[in-house]
Amino acid sequence: MKEIEIGVVQDYFAKIGVAALGIAAHGIKVGDEIHFKGHTTDFSQKIESLQIEHAQVSEAGAGSSAGTKVKDRVRIGDKIFKVVEG
Repeated sequence: MKEIEIGVVQDYFAKIGVAALGIAAHGIKVGDEIHFKGHTTDFSQKIESLQIEHAQVSEAGAGSSAGTKVKDRVRIGDKIFKVVEG
């Protein structure tokens, strides 16, 4: 499996377990596998839902900010990678 860097974590809301993602490149969609990597963060998960401006969406393109539920704590500045075949 290969990974491509797609952005960084902009914020994390601990009470609801949601990360705000800054998507810089490639875009993501529901069903994609993403990998969070930072100083103390290192886990992968499948995207089950995405929101932009509190509206449910199926994908978020490059240059957008989106929110998604995460299974573990992430930190501002953690890098986000998209896991791709190959």
